[in-house]
Amino acid sequence: MNSTYEAEPKRNANLTGQALHLLQEVVRIPSPNPAGDTRAIAAFIGGVMQEAGCTVNILAPDTKPEAQSVVATIGKGNPVIMLHAHIDTVPIAENEAQKWNFDPYGAVIHEGKLYGKGSVDDKAPLAAMMAVMLAAAEQAEQLRGTLVLVGAAEEETGGRLGTKWLADNGHLPMCDFIVVGEQTHNHVATAHKGVMRATVRTTGRSVHATNPDRGVNAITAMARAVLALEAYHQTLATRPHPIVGVPTCNVGVIQGGSTANAVPDSCVVYLDRRMVPGEDPLVVQAEMKAVIDGVETGDAEITIGAFQTSNWFESSAEGELARIFLRCVEAELKEHPGPIGYLPGSDAKHLTGVTRGEMIIFGPGSYEVAHAFDEYVDLQEFRSTSNILMGFVQQTLFNYDTGKSL
Repeated sequence: MNSTYEAEPKRNANLTGQALHLLQEVVRIPSPNPAGDTRAIAAFIGGVMQEAGCTVNILAPDTKPEAQSVVATIGKGNPVIMLHAHIDTVPIAENEAQKWNFDPYGAVIHEGKLYGKGSVDDKAPLAAMMAVMLAAAEQAEQLRGTLVLVGAAEEETGGRLGTKWLADNGHLPMCDFIVVGEQTHNHVATAHKGVMRATVRTTGRSVHATNPDRGVNAITAMARAVLALEAYHQTLATRPHPIVGVPTCNVGVIQGGSTANAVPDSCVVYLDRRMVPGEDPLVVQAEMKAVIDGVETGDAEITIGAFQTSNWFESSAEGELARIFLRCVEAELKEHPGPIGYLPGSDAKHLTGVTRGEMIIFGPGSYEVAHAFDEYVDLQEFRSTSNILMGFVQQTLFNYDTGKSL
């Protein structure tokens, strides 16, 4: 391990305090999506970064100008390293608010945890990355490369108006290494699943329930389809991916009928098909269509359509920069750093076109804590996040030697 990282306890102490202060500040700025208005938090991030001497751009698509993202840059030349976190959160549902034991925007610290909406998803990685940017800016004259911070809008609703828009419109540089902040308990994830959404509809004929055989029951037909989809789900267990598990098919919503004394003439289900890296979305669509086409529905009509795809992501951790990052994790955690799989999606899928190197997903906590009442981040994990990121930046952008054998 590089001695620069291990021999700076004073800097790490300062880093920890600054990161914690920034975390409290960003948690206290609501950024729920929907509605997806990130102007306030983008202005805060941009102001902090600009004051530190970074070049700052606050950007948003014309179709949704309130969905502002921040791109802050310091240094020049190669390597180019991006630290990416999203700045929107899921909203607080009406039935969720009363369950909170802490003010969701209070950033309350209690028994070693900081509570708040978005505290772990994704404002803890964001704050740690901001603190590392500030530390790097203090030594800007010694920087040997470029450090980029992206605070992206709209991840919680797909990222198309946030990270994807930034990448597609030339607002992000080509990078040698990208760290996407999400919840991995500070281990290194190099893959996540994708999602295929679909809608299945059955159409029958409604009659009075006193003589139902005169009609065509759309719900009964859909029941056969649901059983066929469950059987399909079971077959997917034979296709495991090495680190993200198996593909799945879930019937998430079913709607049909209007009253008990009438034969229903329509029914609809909404499907969630999780894809593992390597699966072709067009092949998956064809598989799902074949399942539905094979259902015996009698006189009822059945269709599947309205496919929506959010792609999977897969990288590696074999290159020079990735190995440095893995070593920083192992030195901090004193355990195997990965790589592991990350089961939810992330904005990593939108960044594949702006990296000539590798990309990882990394951050404190678990996705199982995200999107829930009393969301929190463990502060010991958060400190480790900051330390790992700082150690990586110190070794790659201040002590990086392309000719040095690792």
